[in-house]
Amino acid sequence: MKKNIHPKYYPEAKVVCACGNTWTTGSTVEILRADICSKCHPFFTGQSQRLVDTGGQVTRFTKRFERANVLGAEAKQRATARAERERARALVEIVDEDEIQPIADLSENGEPK
Repeated sequence: MKKNIHPKYYPEAKVVCACGNTWTTGSTVEILRADICSKCHPFFTGQSQRLVDTGGQVTRFTKRFERANVLGAEAKQRATARAERERARALVEIVDEDEIQPIADLSENGEPK
């Protein structure tokens, strides 16, 4: 191994969890801090229904999910309104200029002479 290029190794490094659980391991850092461990993780404790929200990740996800549902509903409404407008335009009859008679050719009651 080359000298003076590797970090110092601590064979008895302490790992401290937020729940208070501690254990030792080997690391290049003397004290490690963890948010969650096997003693407090819902999967290992059998409380899989409980969500651990560190940093608001679950809250941000639910907000994004709700916003996506709202935007999807708005897009669906716009699509149906657009389809209705297109159907209404299709019902409008386009009159050819050849079919229009000049006003002088019509009698007073609007019928052709």
